[in-house]
Amino acid sequence: MDNRTAIINCTLELFAAHGYEAVGVQEIVKAAGITKPTLYHYFGSKQGLLEVILKEKFEQFNKSIEKVADYNGDLPLALYRLVSFYFNYVIQNPKFYRMSLSMIFSPPESDTYKAIMPFLQKLNGMLEELFKLASLDHGNMKGRHTAYAATLLGMIHTYIQLWFYGVIELNEEVAFKSVHQFMHGIYS
Repeated sequence: MDNRTAIINCTLELFAAHGYEAVGVQEIVKAAGITKPTLYHYFGSKQGLLEVILKEKFEQFNKSIEKVADYNGDLPLALYRLVSFYFNYVIQNPKFYRMSLSMIFSPPESDTYKAIMPFLQKLNGMLEELFKLASLDHGNMKGRHTAYAATLLGMIHTYIQLWFYGVIELNEEVAFKSVHQFMHGIYS
């Protein structure tokens, strides 16, 4: 493993466990077994390191979301694919997702919130587009795309938090049931 990758992996683990604000540069370089100049060489600063992690991870995540959130006339199927993808992604990338959840709920004035917002806006835009397209087939959904995207994402995050706390498993059955429950709400 090269220095850059080692720094990213150690930092991701620290940020997931303690939050961005609580982790200092000294703690990162000690965990990665490098010097401060090495960190600064690759990333410029702790904020630069965070931005690289977010860019690399969210670009991959959002590309995948774009594919699975493709609406083809079957909203329950599109949502099931989306929720299943989320659950599988979190199981495979728990540290990154735990870190990103903590950032989402950080104060709006914080550096962490400002760093994650562009990625969240892109994600929300993709989800809203899914619901806009579905509203062409389901007239009662027209004009509600923002609320539906936010509600779906909130539901997904709640299930993920329950998984982090060991309350539920993230599996196909939970994905199916969550989408089924969500669909009852938006069709009414």
